[in-house]
Amino acid sequence: MTVSGPSPVTWAMHDGRIGMANQVLGLAEAVGYPIVEKQVALRAPWRHLAPSLWVHPMAAVAPEGAALAPPWPDLLIACGRTVTALALAVRRLSHGRTFWVQVQDPRFARRHVDLIVAPRHDPARGDNVFPTLGAVHRVRPEILEAARPRFAPLFRSLPRPLVGVLIGGSNRVYRLTAAAMTQLGDQLAALAAQGMGIAITPSRRTGEAALRALREHLAGMPHYFWDGSGENPYFGLLAHADALVVSGDSVNMVSEAASTGKPVHVIELEGGSAKFRRFHDLFRDRGITRPFHGAIERWTYLPLDDTAAAAAEIRRRIARRLANVA
Repeated sequence: MTVSGPSPVTWAMHDGRIGMANQVLGLAEAVGYPIVEKQVALRAPWRHLAPSLWVHPMAAVAPEGAALAPPWPDLLIACGRTVTALALAVRRLSHGRTFWVQVQDPRFARRHVDLIVAPRHDPARGDNVFPTLGAVHRVRPEILEAARPRFAPLFRSLPRPLVGVLIGGSNRVYRLTAAAMTQLGDQLAALAAQGMGIAITPSRRTGEAALRALREHLAGMPHYFWDGSGENPYFGLLAHADALVVSGDSVNMVSEAASTGKPVHVIELEGGSAKFRRFHDLFRDRGITRPFHGAIERWTYLPLDDTAAAAAEIRRRIARRLANVA
């Protein structure tokens, strides 16, 4: 493998979805090489086709996104099925010099990927698979410590203990209903009545009806609710909270919460899938999470460090390839 300059260069490739971007960037940051972020945009009809059907993948790259052109990176970290064919094309155009890491099971071109970093609930298996317990992400101790003073004013007036609430939304397998949020609002209001502080950050998927149900039930109670304006206090909330309540629709959010070592209570939503059940069963069996039924419990576990472990494996494999070439 040829290395450009004193340190390998990493392309962090994603399609702009925040969950994908955070996984790619988090892993690239943990590896520690200089990073070039590549947020790609796709043309029709490629964006509507399975990656296995793409002919001339580079023709799929739309000009409003990042360009994919030489010099090719030493390390390419990609996430999401929509960019898999592009990652494979980069590896081929580099004549195999680019070390390709795919986050999550691509279900396409598995044997061509140098390393697949996939949670254990994904089906990918093999010598080129590094299994993690949850998702890789950007939440690291130094990130939380930097966020602590920056967001402290938002939570200073709230009682302690502080309960951080991370809300996702409906997706292809879960439904975040107004009824579920009404129940959650009742539960959070009861916690506030017991003297606990409540700090909530929703996502883009939460939906106005769910937000309205939460706001109505917490009216008059001491709480913080991010309204979508300004910087998302997500990292600050993770840093300041004493316990976390997370909706179960997001592997990313549960994994990020579990990296703090704080109690993580999971809100069970309507729907689900075999894949999500495997994920939640694994976290409960390991003593990391517990279902949320309205009470805040106390327990301990080793904080998840999947991102650092995967980054170390990437550096090890790149070093081994360099030694084999030398």
